[in-house]
Amino acid sequence: MRESITNRVIQKAIFGDKTAQGEIFKGYRKRVLNFILQRVENLEDGEEILQETFISVFEALPFYSARSTLLTWICGIARHEVADFYRKKKIKTVVFSFFPGLEGFVSRALSPEGILEQKEAREKIKKILALLAEGYEQVLRLKYIEGFSVAQIAQELDETQKAIESRLTRAREAFGRLYVVINSKSQEGD
Repeated sequence: MRESITNRVIQKAIFGDKTAQGEIFKGYRKRVLNFILQRVENLEDGEEILQETFISVFEALPFYSARSTLLTWICGIARHEVADFYRKKKIKTVVFSFFPGLEGFVSRALSPEGILEQKEAREKIKKILALLAEGYEQVLRLKYIEGFSVAQIAQELDETQKAIESRLTRAREAFGRLYVVINSKSQEGD
């Protein structure tokens, strides 16, 4: 009985029925979150991955073929979202290793002398963002200033998450190159 209800709900959800999507989310939330929490360290990260998972689920739902249970299929998507989470975390570590000054800046940002450095850094960031191509500036601003997730940016710009992830990668690389150039010019002026 539950499987036929689920199939009806799935069909409605495929066509964007928010009530059906809410029913799927509500029905699988706890089990998927438990699955995710077995793979990540804290609840906050788990909740974020859960949201990303269900955004991906609803985007991919038209391709669900019922060769496995819906829960198994959703957990497969969650597994990919967990992998993306760790990949992004690794990228942050790599960025700090390439730009060690940024890590020190983050730790000093709360100190009194850090306030001046923070203001200077904001000015430098604004200058770099103004030099970037508009598409790069826009995704970086939405991600790091506005705090949007990749899924939210994709929705805002009416593009796929993969397209946004790709643009963010290129934008971060362009930002990094400009940061090095501007930072070296400002040090020459000192």
